[in-house]
Amino acid sequence: MDDLVFAIDTDVRRRASISYLLNRRGIFAEPFETVQEFVVSFPKSGIILVHDDGKAAPLLMQEMSSRHRWMPIVAYSENPEPSRIVQTVVDGAIGYAAWPGCDATLIKTLETAATRSVAEISRGSRQALATAQIEKLSPREREILAGMVEGLSNRLIGEQLAISPRTVELHRANLLAKIEAKHSADAIRLAIEASLPSFQPAPGPIARKILRAA
Repeated sequence: MDDLVFAIDTDVRRRASISYLLNRRGIFAEPFETVQEFVVSFPKSGIILVHDDGKAAPLLMQEMSSRHRWMPIVAYSENPEPSRIVQTVVDGAIGYAAWPGCDATLIKTLETAATRSVAEISRGSRQALATAQIEKLSPREREILAGMVEGLSNRLIGEQLAISPRTVELHRANLLAKIEAKHSADAIRLAIEASLPSFQPAPGPIARKILRAA
């Protein structure tokens, strides 16, 4: 594999050991002690190999999301419980290896991640770009876009938000311009790629009175 590997591990001996293993196998490994140290330089490409302490993988995903960047993450720990592996993958890891353990298995996991990373990076890059575009919108424009995703008309969106269909139409035109969408379909695609929350308008004044009385 030609990808660079960035090994993040707070334990100096384990970090040195895994870096030596990878470099000896012809895989260039650059070690980092913490996620915070890694994100200071944040390379453009490569695979992140991180020791799973229950916090590192989620923190990495948060940092990548805030920077609208994505890199494949492979986590590792010694004798991990199946539930821990599942949770780490849910948190964003693309692979998991038991290490210290079988060196060949770790290398194979990295090779598999490298193969998958092309498609995943493409998907992750699209999501990051879409998220950056959606963040340009005001809260009201995001509500209206969420309504568009659900196929609601201007009238129905307006009824839910207690505004006129004409106001909805103006917001739609503004949001399309902000995110540089040629038509509504482009905007809807970006919303889906950015995982925009579903349409859940806050209750209007009348509804709030009913809720308080209940």
